[in-house]
Amino acid sequence: MADIMDLLKGQLSEGLLDQLTQQIGAKDRQQTATAAEGIVETLMAALAKNSRTPEGASALNNALEKDHDGSILEDVAGYLGGNRQAQNTRMTNGAGILKHVLGGNAGNIADMIGNLSGLQGKQTGSLMATLAPLVLGALGKQKRQNNLDQGGIADILGQVAGMQKQRNQKQQSPLGGLVNSFLDKDGDGSIIDDVAGMLGNFMRRKK
Repeated sequence: MADIMDLLKGQLSEGLLDQLTQQIGAKDRQQTATAAEGIVETLMAALAKNSRTPEGASALNNALEKDHDGSILEDVAGYLGGNRQAQNTRMTNGAGILKHVLGGNAGNIADMIGNLSGLQGKQTGSLMATLAPLVLGALGKQKRQNNLDQGGIADILGQVAGMQKQRNQKQQSPLGGLVNSFLDKDGDGSIIDDVAGMLGNFMRRKK
């Protein structure tokens, strides 16, 4: 089965990264690319953690069936350019997706990724809201192509999380450490308290 991370990263060509850089007001493409990688990996890690519970897996499966069939990936440039009239509004509601996946901690995560990539928190938050529908679109595409039920979705997210963790341990990047913080937590299925602890540790390291 194709790696969802590779599918997502393959969507972000240099031209699209330039477009995103201009939209969020970043200084250069590299900042955007670094932040985008951290955002995609963090969202995938959060989805993997949330899907560890039957309730979380069921909620995600229902969202994929109703609103995220992967069609958004057929015209990423159009989506980024604002051509969304014919699209399901819940499919492209990045802020709503972030609220469901990250709870009230999207701002904290944006600040952490922003500090590590060189972007401002607001810039990172805007980028997160833009990329979130693509993340669910890639997962929905895998569901549709492989006829996955909620157990299958949880399994594939677990596989992706394992691959992320191995890659990040080899690369030893700060963003990888953020992602692994999600994956190494207690497995209670909720990331809300975990993010608060991660933020405290992050701020202590910066002093």
